Formats: sequence, C-alpha cells, structure tokens
Amino acid sequence: MLQKYLRNVLVLPCSLAPWFLGMLFAAPSQALPGQTTEEVTTWIQAHPTLRPKSGEKLSVSKSDTAAQRFTFQASVLPPGKVTFTQDRGKIRTERISMYDAVNGMTSERLQESLRVIYGLDIYQDYNRAQVVYEYPNQSAINQARLAKTPIREALQGELRVGDRYAYWMEVAKPKEGKAFVGQITVLLKTDLDKLEAELRNR
Repeated sequence: MLQKYLRNVLVLPCSLAPWFLGMLFAAPSQALPGQTTEEVTTWIQAHPTLRPKSGEKLSVSKSDTAAQRFTFQASVLPPGKVTFTQDRGKIRTERISMYDAVNGMTSERLQESLRVIYGLDIYQDYNRAQVVYEYPNQSAINQARLAKTPIREALQGELRVGDRYAYWMEVAKPKEGKAFVGQITVLLKTDLDKLEAELRNR
C-alpha cells in the first residue's frame, strides 16, 4: 500500500494513475480540525487511503521500507509547543508527514498528499490561501550559519490562512542535495497566531 501510495503521490504528481485520480474525488473531507475525536476517528477508519491497522485511531503510520514512511496524525493539541488544553474532545490539528529517501520530498508532493487525503475542497482552500509567513529569511540563515546549526538553516516553510483553515508546510532542504522530509498541517485559524509567533522566535 505505501509503495503504491508513494509512487503516485511522491513521484507522479502531474500524471497520476487512473485509480488514484478516482480517489482524489472520492476521498471524504468531512472530518477536520474543529470536529470531535469520535468523528475524526470514524473518518480515519473508513478512509480509502489511510486504512489504519488494528489499534490505530488518531495516528496512522505506513512504511514498506526504512527509506519511505508516511504518517497521518490528528491531535487535540494546537501545533507547535505543547500547551494545556481543557477541551480534549475536539481535534485542533491534523498533520501529514512523509519521508522519502528514494525520490526526495517537495512542496508539490505534499500538496498532492493534501488533495488525496482531503479531496478538492480543502486542496482548493489551501491553494487560495494567503501566505502570512515564510521562512527562513536571510537573517535567520546567517544566524544558523554563525551558530553552526545546519538543521535550522535547512528548514523551509510557510504559513497560509484560507477561508476554512490555516495551513503549515515545512520541508527540510539541506544546502546541498535534495530534501527527504516534509510535513503539511491543517489547523484551526484561531491557533495560527500562536504557531506564527513560535516559528518567528524559533
């Protein structure tokens, strides 16, 4: 399953297989941040792409080889630094994380994964969303080089706010070579300011 998923999502974002194109339009998108843990758990269990294993509820992991991994995780916590929340019955964040040491990782492939998991309505909301923050800027790059922290320099990301949700995309792109790791997160717009402040001060 993972090999087929990665082959279509990560390698062929512009020329997808017929079964995959059908999935793009069939994938339900009714379970998202703001809904209950029970609703999201039920959606995950029935999702044709996620297909969780026995015991998996709000987190789904797939890995055919050590070189390719995919994780979907829904959480009652806002993204970024862990904070206390009284409402543990409502999902606030859903994150898609991928690692591909064979083909590499790009923002376009992460966007395709968003469309596969959620369908066209969320994909279009993301594409229409306004970019409110991008990183790293040159100052952050210079600081990372001075502090000899190549990982910080490698992190490239952006925050967007759409009509329905906010989105956080991040790819770890080294100075030389291609990126292997990336994530895209769907979050409540009310949590955007917290995440932006943390990323600016990271």
